[in-house]
Amino acid sequence: MINIRKLEAELWESADMLRSGSKLTSNQYCMPVLGLIFLRYAFSRFKLVEQEILANRPMRNGRKLPVEASDFKAKSAIFLPQEAQYDYLVNLPANVASLQLTGLNGNTLGSLGEVVNNAMELIEQQSEQLHGVLPKNYTIFADDLLSELLRIFNNSALSEVGGDIIGRIYEYFLNKFAKNVASDDGVFFTPKSLVKMIVNVLEPKEGILLDPACGSGGMFVQTGDFVEQSGMEANSKMTFYGQEKVEYNAQLCLMNMAVHGLTGVIKSGDEANSFYHDAHNLDGCCDYVMANPPFNVDKVNVENAMNAGRLPFGIPGVDKSGKSFSNANYLWISYFYSYLNENGRAGFVMASSATDSSRKEKDIRQKIVETGHVDVMVSVGNNFFYTLSLPCSLWFFNKGKSEKLKDKVLFIDARNYYTVVDRTLNEWSEWQLRNLNAIVWLYRGETENYKRLIQDYWRYFSQIAEKYDNMAWRMENPTFEDILQVAKSTEVIFANSLKQYQEALKATKKRKEKSELKAVVAEIEAKVTELREAVTVAEEAVWLTSKFGYDGVYQDIPGLCRIATIAQIAEKDYSLTPGAYVGVAETEDDGVDFTKRMNEIHTELAKLQTEANQLMTKIQQNWEALK
Repeated sequence: MINIRKLEAELWESADMLRSGSKLTSNQYCMPVLGLIFLRYAFSRFKLVEQEILANRPMRNGRKLPVEASDFKAKSAIFLPQEAQYDYLVNLPANVASLQLTGLNGNTLGSLGEVVNNAMELIEQQSEQLHGVLPKNYTIFADDLLSELLRIFNNSALSEVGGDIIGRIYEYFLNKFAKNVASDDGVFFTPKSLVKMIVNVLEPKEGILLDPACGSGGMFVQTGDFVEQSGMEANSKMTFYGQEKVEYNAQLCLMNMAVHGLTGVIKSGDEANSFYHDAHNLDGCCDYVMANPPFNVDKVNVENAMNAGRLPFGIPGVDKSGKSFSNANYLWISYFYSYLNENGRAGFVMASSATDSSRKEKDIRQKIVETGHVDVMVSVGNNFFYTLSLPCSLWFFNKGKSEKLKDKVLFIDARNYYTVVDRTLNEWSEWQLRNLNAIVWLYRGETENYKRLIQDYWRYFSQIAEKYDNMAWRMENPTFEDILQVAKSTEVIFANSLKQYQEALKATKKRKEKSELKAVVAEIEAKVTELREAVTVAEEAVWLTSKFGYDGVYQDIPGLCRIATIAQIAEKDYSLTPGAYVGVAETEDDGVDFTKRMNEIHTELAKLQTEANQLMTKIQQNWEALK
């Protein structure tokens, strides 16, 4: 598992070196560094695919035949010539000129910067999608500085090739060093768990996917993963289109897609400004629309936006000048709906305020609700965004809803359901994502999907039980509550054992004993970590089944979820705020006499106040004595 915080700290160090060792602006130094991260990431992907190819490679004269570029293309991966492989670059000697290396065009490579530029050109030669995308300005760095950067990114964490790592790193750079790049309101990276939630609910399988604010391409990457996990090949089933006004982001998107073996058409610059352009002419054509657009944008020109169309429900409110929209949120919402074909689905992130905004926005929201195509609404809590603490909502449209659901909307309030990463960042774990998805399945009547999730829970616990085989794990007909208690008790046993071995390790001074104890401690630490994870998974299993049972019977859960009809939504003035429908969770009576406890608290407060007054008097006396 990647320690993203550690990785970011190292990137901070590298950027600091760039800042002190060059005269580059934030905009200028951002892409070269990201290019190195891409190079390292592409190398990890290359080595992984190379192992797969070599495992089934035919032999000749007792040796396996060497891999070829066509082998990698068949696996939707980028072939890296030796001169473009990260370990080749990072191990070059200090005096590169002495090697008399030759570049792609026959030119002599006299510096490390020229060698890295050549590596980027070699990669672009292998990928039409990356042509003209990768940075090739590494000669602006002194060789020693560039060599140090290569060393910093030679990090084993980057060998873990899953997930939208490049996008996460890019967001970090925007936050730390490129504030001017992120100056537009609402421009920030989409958290991975929100992206996965959108993809899981939409369940993309085949067709056209558009992200009109595609950023670093996280929606495409997660969709590709979803399709591949369903046993299909993403590039043959999906056609990816993206628009991204910021060219930096578009370059990152293309790099990100390339290392994941995805192809797509991404447009950037002025022609990709979604407020004024349907760059791919996809109005009414999309099977899926996914997006995290910039929130609460103002100063969008009314005339230009109206000329661009895609406003099936009319125009949102304008500011006092009459020339600009006061808020562009409902422009985005209208676009997402307009792009859908007759059975299309949309999922997008939106500012929480949009669910019950008034005036023109309310009129548009009413019209959207009355179509019957609003499918699911999800409230998300604070601290999901990496750089901002604001809450948000997930909206889902489905023009292909079944007749029994045409009059219904599922509301989920997930503001109090999350995993704490650190004090400033929350996310949904994989099991939490599946639990939330399970609520959607039950709303749609897909109970078989729910039962498969329950089976996955049992399968996970069976694997744990095999590793920690004892009488406690072999009970008859256990419940998830039983599993939770066993997991907790087993974790405590191993944690206590770990503490004893750690104390023994500190106490011994014999080298051999130290070595043996270190190995034992490392083994037990791994088991404690695994058991703590098992406790967490058991808690999630209990959370789900305590609400919907083991067979998956949907019911409205106060404080969590409710299915509301269009008539009920109309009664609430067409608000789409989940909290307005689900209410608050019921609380158990703890048996405490409220009046008695409040009297006790008042007594305690009075005592503390008296003590505070006495202390202040003493301090004042001491102060007077010192004068």
